[in-house]
Amino acid sequence: MHPAFSVIFFTTCSGAGYGLLAMMGILGAAGMLPADRWMGLAGLFFALALVTVGLLSSTVHLGRPERAWRAMTQWKSSWLAREGVMAVLTYVPAVLLGVGWVWFEDTTGPWAIAGVVSAILAWLTVICTAMIYKSLRTIHQWHNDWTVPSYLLLSVMSGAVLVSVLTHLFGVIDPYIQGMTVVTLALGWGLKTLYWSFNKRSKGLPTVNSAIGIDAAGDVSVLELPHTSENYLMKEMGYRVAQKHADKLRTLSHLLGFALPLVFSALAMFVSGYIALAAVVVAWGLCSLGIILERWLFFAEAKHTVNLYYGASSV
Repeated sequence: MHPAFSVIFFTTCSGAGYGLLAMMGILGAAGMLPADRWMGLAGLFFALALVTVGLLSSTVHLGRPERAWRAMTQWKSSWLAREGVMAVLTYVPAVLLGVGWVWFEDTTGPWAIAGVVSAILAWLTVICTAMIYKSLRTIHQWHNDWTVPSYLLLSVMSGAVLVSVLTHLFGVIDPYIQGMTVVTLALGWGLKTLYWSFNKRSKGLPTVNSAIGIDAAGDVSVLELPHTSENYLMKEMGYRVAQKHADKLRTLSHLLGFALPLVFSALAMFVSGYIALAAVVVAWGLCSLGIILERWLFFAEAKHTVNLYYGASSV
């Protein structure tokens, strides 16, 4: 698939924003984050800013962005519509959480409930986003059991890294929160490695033979291509990235998105002051770059079965 930058930006930004919102809602309700007005304002504003900018960027690749709102009317059958509905609903408890945290400096009682509901709706929105891709049977790299957990855990991981930055900025040093960041980075790295491993070794991918139902008849090839020049489907669905380039980008994603942020986040547990703050900020920056690479590969390496019609022997 052709990796549209607007979709990469959307999934990266909104995933981090929803992750941060969910972590603040849960940790605030649990009393692990202080009900400080300025911390709440900074954290919730940044989370909702990431979500809003991400959602707006998702409309850039649409032919008629001004009609994007109409997609939500199809929520009974479309995961895209469900994503839009959940995204809008998430703002309600998030704003209520903000009122309690910023105005009343309180995260208990009804404000704690708002925080938990915000977290649940944020995670459901991320799941809906992942299901848009997981539901596409024509793309084997997406239609598997690893896609949804990967999206959800990377969102939690991004949110944990941002919470780590937030707490260090406001001098709230909690070893449990920093330890949670390290654990989520390790889990995210492990799950993404398993996802890539699955796609690499998976058997039973569609071929020309399986597409026309004559697997036992020997290799089948297309005698004459349906087009003499590239068309829209071939450009969008037939995007190919050289394996050596994909491997290099995957290595960079391992390094920037997981390994180095894990090292710097772990380092922040053993140092203090500005060194610890610098460590978590670097971890966040590197993690963001790595997730962008990971998301680019997610789209670039996806092969649509329509390519069989245009001469590919397999996808």
